[in-house]
Amino acid sequence: MGEVKQTLRLDKYLADLKVGTRTEVKEMIRKSRVTVDGEITKRPEQKVHVGTSEVCVDGEKVTYATFEYYMLNKPAGVVSATSDRFTTTVVDLIETAARKDLFPVGRLDKDTEGLLLITNDGELTHRLLSPKKHVDKVYFAKVSGRVTQEDVKLFAEGLVVDETLTAMPAKLEILKTGDISEVNITIREGKFHQIKRMFEAVDKEVIYLKRLSMGNLKLDESLALGEYRSLTEEEIKSLG
Repeated sequence: MGEVKQTLRLDKYLADLKVGTRTEVKEMIRKSRVTVDGEITKRPEQKVHVGTSEVCVDGEKVTYATFEYYMLNKPAGVVSATSDRFTTTVVDLIETAARKDLFPVGRLDKDTEGLLLITNDGELTHRLLSPKKHVDKVYFAKVSGRVTQEDVKLFAEGLVVDETLTAMPAKLEILKTGDISEVNITIREGKFHQIKRMFEAVDKEVIYLKRLSMGNLKLDESLALGEYRSLTEEEIKSLG
């Protein structure tokens, strides 16, 4: 993780930074709108040294980010995807991104809120999502129905959800019980609608779901729904 020393074609460098499409940035270069280390260049194929070359477009410096990491407090109604023809995606919400190759790490259901990591670091994503790593994911849920100690026991043993899913042992913590119960649940998988299906298996319905943490990364509660911020260096290291 972190910045990697590399050399890129100038047109790719600018396209990666969303200055324009490859065709558009080539046109900018040909029109003498781009300088490299203070010199006007008209060569799209010119090599740029990431981290050391100074590239400017119309006099404004553009900085290349190899990897970007954002913490998003995902709101309901937004899909965990890079693009969608009909609905706003979590990547659409990252308006200040320098890169155009961002994607969500895993997914949250459309109606689920909370912590979502957005990055372009594929190696980190693989580590966090690998079934072998068993990264803990903690959720807060409101559940229609009285959650009991028997449910806690069943979740801890590894719940048989249906013919296609036997969930790994999960930690269920009852915060409030009643007609509407409130719980924290820690899982190590991310199967489709997993938490909802687990509660359905014990005759209850999840009516609200919010992810609080993923591994060592915890949701910044100062972020309103739909807000995001870059991860700190300490947070990035903690994910390693």
